[in-house]
Amino acid sequence: MSDKNDQELHYLEQLGVVPLVTLHSVEEAVPLAQALERGGVPVAEVTFRSPYAIEGMKRIRDEVPGVTLVAGTVHTVEQAKASIEAGCKGLVTPAFTEAIVDYALENDILILPGTAVPSDVDKAYQKGLRYVKFFPAEAYGGVKTLKALAGPFAEMKFLPTGGVSLKNAADYIALKNVFAIGGSFPVPSAAQKAHDWDAVAQACKDARAIVEPIIAAKAND
Repeated sequence: MSDKNDQELHYLEQLGVVPLVTLHSVEEAVPLAQALERGGVPVAEVTFRSPYAIEGMKRIRDEVPGVTLVAGTVHTVEQAKASIEAGCKGLVTPAFTEAIVDYALENDILILPGTAVPSDVDKAYQKGLRYVKFFPAEAYGGVKTLKALAGPFAEMKFLPTGGVSLKNAADYIALKNVFAIGGSFPVPSAAQKAHDWDAVAQACKDARAIVEPIIAAKAND
């Protein structure tokens, strides 16, 4: 992996939180990204779960350059290419999609493929990847499964998403093989629908308040 991708991963590891952003309109992209920045979590995994993803990415790239963009729920190579052109620094897939992984590796693009079971993790390992997404985390055993995976896959680091919340954030981020946690909890759906960007910023601050001391403690271990 290149120094550029290593730096991006290190940055995500320092933040400890990757907000999942599904845009309801193009217009909310900029104020939402600004709220993430104010809340101390200047990263947005903008998902392809809405038709506003690409245009939203472009607006964030152009108007909120302090927010690191990552494309989420990437299902095709075409989506991957479009999101990189729109300003994304990396790709996150819901499953281990070999064509997207190969595209990313061939073009030196940060890729966090979705894994849920040991065979997925091993596919990533065989490709030379050491950082992956673990999804859907809670449905696939959560903290207990991640602890079990640490044995046979000691070199692997995970980004658990799916059922991760402020209530269990500390349990996940405390694991040595978890480099960050992801989910929509930094962007509460009610706040997003109401365009209450102060509430989004506060949710980000709440998340950082949980993970920051744990990340510091892990670094000193």
